[in-house]
Amino acid sequence: MILVEVPVTSLEKTKGCERAPYEITKKLDEIWSNEEGKQLSYKIERIAEKNIFEKSIDILKAAKGNEKVIFIGGDHSITFHTFKAFNACFEDSAIVVFDAHADCMKPKKIEKPNHEEWLRTLAEKFVDPKRIFLVGARNNDIEEIDFLKKSKINLFFVNEFAENLNNVKELMESVRSFKNLYVSIDIDVVDPAFAPGTTYLEPAGFSAREIVYIIQHLKLLKNLKALDIVEVNPEKDINGLTVKLAAKLIAEMK
Repeated sequence: MILVEVPVTSLEKTKGCERAPYEITKKLDEIWSNEEGKQLSYKIERIAEKNIFEKSIDILKAAKGNEKVIFIGGDHSITFHTFKAFNACFEDSAIVVFDAHADCMKPKKIEKPNHEEWLRTLAEKFVDPKRIFLVGARNNDIEEIDFLKKSKINLFFVNEFAENLNNVKELMESVRSFKNLYVSIDIDVVDPAFAPGTTYLEPAGFSAREIVYIIQHLKLLKNLKALDIVEVNPEKDINGLTVKLAAKLIAEMK
């Protein structure tokens, strides 16, 4: 695995998230093996704010799809740049986004949307919405709801998985046909009881066990080439729970 630290935040609200990459990679030292008994091996890269897109392309091209690349944010604005880079490197690509929010507010700056606007900017300007799969959104602005209806972004609701985790198979079948897949995990898709260290706490999310189960299944997809984990805020965390969960999700991708 190639871990890429992207310590970037886009708004004052997400201040503190820039510490997450360092804290998460440090916590990985305490995970001796994942649940399959595999020991972890990885190398770490780091990207500065001014060249996220360009540097991501370099890293993805070097990996050549043979190693999973995992970007560690920072807030969710990084995914606008990292997935654009992924889309530029790999043909027939799609993205699965796990998030409590749609992140589809109308952007103020097309070239640099913040963490509340990035997905709408992608869908309007850069990626066919049919290639976007949003999982777990449960508190959206009316403006975002209208956009989601018009754009035809693929939606999977958190209650569908809570009622039957076998629905992860439906998600897998929906994305299996694309040649290249990117997964983005905003940690607030998880219930704050399990992940309190984030900016916007939304109750009734996935449990830690559920998100691990989902990731363990998604990693079986041969087209999964890159991921990111974002919106972990160590300054808001309690007993390191959120940082440790993010590290565990990375470990389960081995």
